[in-house]
Amino acid sequence: MSNRGYLPANERQFSNLLTNFANSIGTHAAALGITDSELAALRADAGYYDYVLTCQEIAQGNAGQWISWRKLVRNGGAASQEAAGAGAPVFPAAVPAVEPGIEGRFRKLVQSIKAHVNYNEAIGRGLGIEAAETAGPDLATIQPDIDVRLAGNKVEVDWGWGGHTKALDMCEIQVDRGAGFQLLTFDTTPGYVDSHPLPSAPAKWTYRAIYRVDDDQVGQWSKPVSVMVAA
Repeated sequence: MSNRGYLPANERQFSNLLTNFANSIGTHAAALGITDSELAALRADAGYYDYVLTCQEIAQGNAGQWISWRKLVRNGGAASQEAAGAGAPVFPAAVPAVEPGIEGRFRKLVQSIKAHVNYNEAIGRGLGIEAAETAGPDLATIQPDIDVRLAGNKVEVDWGWGGHTKALDMCEIQVDRGAGFQLLTFDTTPGYVDSHPLPSAPAKWTYRAIYRVDDDQVGQWSKPVSVMVAA
């Protein structure tokens, strides 16, 4: 068993922690001596970090499309199918920026809360700032379990964390549309929709996935799964 602390290494989980904390702390603010200005600053930090991370995730998915397109431009293949996927990313509406150092400010606030006379572990668990001891997975053997299905004019790729969300950062998904496996996306939210245009003639698309921690692949590739598609 290992104690990883209350701050998750996974960026999306850290963002979710900030958001949950910002949404939940209000009922305890007066008892824990938190001022209105501190609440406002916390909520601004949580909102901006979620915005920045969402933009990063969109950019990563878009980069995967451009990588596939670049490889096809160089090596040949189903270029007409990949071209439509390599467009400009669409980002969410911007939110007010905050000063860098969100994690440091959050740690400082949590430290002051835990030192307050009215604080207890039950409050901390509700806010997500009490560490839990967990047994991590074997990163050498862990393997995603994926499934795919055609839904209308899109392919839905079902995947999950397998109960190990705290130990993993993202899932790398690749697709073979007849020219070998190519990067499709780096996904941080279980369940991915492949909106690539369907071919006019029936074709078999095959998908596989592998988990990532930081910038490295970990464990084993999932078993490949295929689906027949046609416009």
